Amino acid sequence: MLETARLSLHELSADEPGDVAFIYRLLNEPSFLENIGDRGVHSPEDARGYLRKGPMASYATHGFGLYRVQVKASGETAGLCGLVKRATLQDADLGYALLPEFCGLGYAVEAARAVLAEARARLHIGRIVAITDPRNAGSIRVLQKLDFRFEKMVRLAPDDIELKLFASTAAG
Repeated sequence: MLETARLSLHELSADEPGDVAFIYRLLNEPSFLENIGDRGVHSPEDARGYLRKGPMASYATHGFGLYRVQVKASGETAGLCGLVKRATLQDADLGYALLPEFCGLGYAVEAARAVLAEARARLHIGRIVAITDPRNAGSIRVLQKLDFRFEKMVRLAPDDIELKLFASTAAG
């Protein structure tokens, strides 16, 4: 578990009904579908499979993954934040997504700072990248606040849209 002044970040579990319900809701939010894409999670059982094959498998394989972001004061789940290892990217990729009611409160930046600090201190990861749709101004602002720098346009698959790739190194 990671903690910040306002948030706690926890590993997700397919055996936790609250995590399944949260993933089902988040991955079907219009903002998630528009900015990140359809992950094929159209039922609670799909959400369980996503958790098993995604975050839970990543914890076991890489020692990191996406974490549930929880607001300490209320106990509410606000979103996801963590690192993802994509086959098409050389470096670990910072990912985050918040439920709409938690956007604009600084939670993405706060959670990402905790994830980045852990990645550098515990995992000794120097270079971390982040990808975003060029139209996602909110995500780009988060990355700029985290001192990520735009490097280039990339495609994760030949038929995919071009995404902006940002990078951050331990030195800055």
